[in-house]
Amino acid sequence: MSWCVGVSMTTRLTIALPDEVHAALKETAARRKRTIGEIITDSLVQYGIKSDEQAGAIVARARRAANLSPSRANAVAARETATHRGR
Repeated sequence: MSWCVGVSMTTRLTIALPDEVHAALKETAARRKRTIGEIITDSLVQYGIKSDEQAGAIVARARRAANLSPSRANAVAARETATHRGR
């Protein structure tokens, strides 16, 4: 087992992309002087991808702050997420 204090661990992932998407991703990474992995990670974060634990903590904090019931807080969170994602 290896670990480093204060260092975020990463997981290797293999995905299939259409050739034109891969080419655009490579060009974007080069233009921004970033790695492909950084571009993908930034895109997923911007899209709002969260673990169930992270999402639950966000909803719990919002519910406490707004004094909402769990079901009302979930409804608000779903609406806001859909709005943020443009759906």
